[in-house]
Amino acid sequence: MDAQGRGRAEDIDPADQWVLNPQTGDYELRLAPSAGQSAVPGPRRAAPRGNGGRAEGRRGDGGSRREVPPQRRRRAPQQSQDQGPGRRRSRQPLKKRKSRAKKILLWTAGGMAMVVVVGAGAAYWYWEHLNGNITAQDVVGAKNGFAKDEAINILVIGTDKRTGKGNGGYGDKGSVGHADTNVLLHVSKDRTNATALSIPRDLIVDVPDCQVKDKNGSLKTIKGTPNVRFNTSLGQDDRDAGCAMKTVKSVTGIQPDHFMMADFNAVKTLSSAVGGVNVCVAKDVNDPDSHLKLDAGTHNLQGEQALAFLRTRHSFGNQGDLDRIKVQQQFLGSLARKMSSSDTLTNPRKLTSLAEAATKALTVDRGLGSLNSLKDLALEMKKVPPKNLSFTTVPVVDNPAEPTPVTVVVNKPAAEPVFNAIKSDVSLTETKKKAKEKEAAKLKGPKAAASEVRVNIYNGSGTTGAAQETLTELQNNEGVLKSSQMGNKPHQAKTSLEYAPDQADQARRLADIMGLPASALKEGKSETNDQGLPAMTLVLGGDFKGAGTPVDGASAKAPDVDKTTADKAVCAK
Repeated sequence: MDAQGRGRAEDIDPADQWVLNPQTGDYELRLAPSAGQSAVPGPRRAAPRGNGGRAEGRRGDGGSRREVPPQRRRRAPQQSQDQGPGRRRSRQPLKKRKSRAKKILLWTAGGMAMVVVVGAGAAYWYWEHLNGNITAQDVVGAKNGFAKDEAINILVIGTDKRTGKGNGGYGDKGSVGHADTNVLLHVSKDRTNATALSIPRDLIVDVPDCQVKDKNGSLKTIKGTPNVRFNTSLGQDDRDAGCAMKTVKSVTGIQPDHFMMADFNAVKTLSSAVGGVNVCVAKDVNDPDSHLKLDAGTHNLQGEQALAFLRTRHSFGNQGDLDRIKVQQQFLGSLARKMSSSDTLTNPRKLTSLAEAATKALTVDRGLGSLNSLKDLALEMKKVPPKNLSFTTVPVVDNPAEPTPVTVVVNKPAAEPVFNAIKSDVSLTETKKKAKEKEAAKLKGPKAAASEVRVNIYNGSGTTGAAQETLTELQNNEGVLKSSQMGNKPHQAKTSLEYAPDQADQARRLADIMGLPASALKEGKSETNDQGLPAMTLVLGGDFKGAGTPVDGASAKAPDVDKTTADKAVCAK
């Protein structure tokens, strides 16, 4: 095969085999070697130019002359965008290929949209499913929702109703569901703290008249009962949670805004949903009544064991209800830590189980009777650090009317500061310091004796009888005998106390007695009282909450009570 034939066989243009030699300035024919044939050795003489500028080849094959085309640039074969080197060009029209790509894109987008729609539908279905789990009751006294810029009071009730598998073994199988465990949960206005106040079930109270609604919304009045256990404020005589809320108000002076109620099943399902609650016992426990059997140390309890731990009253302390309350507070604190832990909040399975358990287990008022409301409440509660969630119990003493006391009554001197702290939105952990330094200085310094305080009292609160009520409280209970009721003044929003410079010690004493904020104190001039003596001027304002109640919570001090916080684990003894 000649050179040109070999070039064509290898898809090489013959003209490309003539190469310019830069050393000689001549074109030389250079053939690539092929199988069975060696390359043409040595340089070749230049081919003479002629015939319109076309080079002439060497003589060969009997001396015949053949023309060799001049060297020209070889064009690379065109390739489609999706072809690699050396592949044959696709003959599919470009428009058709674009059309196919467009269809693929549309199908992909449509599929993605379908996934989003189906996912949104599933989420909506599950949301409605959880909504359907919630049991809401229309009770008198409950608010319609809650404000995020206000303090919240929720009465949490654990009933002794024995419905559900395995619950008949705990005491009275036919219980109508009394208020067995009661916690008044106060969440502060600024969400920095919360107080959980336990109310003993065996506390002797006067259950007031209350109204309940039937299925048609009609009101029915249930007569109150004096001198009975607090637990009868629910269930007994068809009383509902609204009756228990009203009883709390009569005992503490604190109005619950909402209620949450749970039975035995709630304890079992909630404790299981979070993967168990850690508790500590200081000694071995073996209670045949509650079926609780634990070795000394820390245990993870859920389901039946968790319920048995809360129900036992013969294993700790003096085997009474007050010591059981401490055990329940320990459990609730541990549950709060578990629910707010990253292990729970970042675990989809636990969150789903918790949502299912909580919505099925709880009965709430209409104001909290939707998943949106419960979600918003949970977000507000989440702002409270566990270290600022305090647990305490209404201060009580043994019932003096019983030879062998099994019930208790409110210890008023010790309880009033606790009730006032909650009403005034003061944390038991003292996390808030609202008074400005300059104003706080007004309250620092010596205080006169109450008997030396001279003050004229005016009513600018808009509440009829407020000045006389305050006068009676100061004279009868606080020893401020040199006080006078001077009638009404135009309404003003804040209570004020004006005093002469030499009456600063009297002002500080009265501020301490009435819980006046430093901002209420104004140094000025005195006026004359009924006896013709100089006296301070006290004008009650719209912030007046009642005689004996601190006017401003910022000036009230956290009472010295037995309490624990949710961030600390305490072993039951």
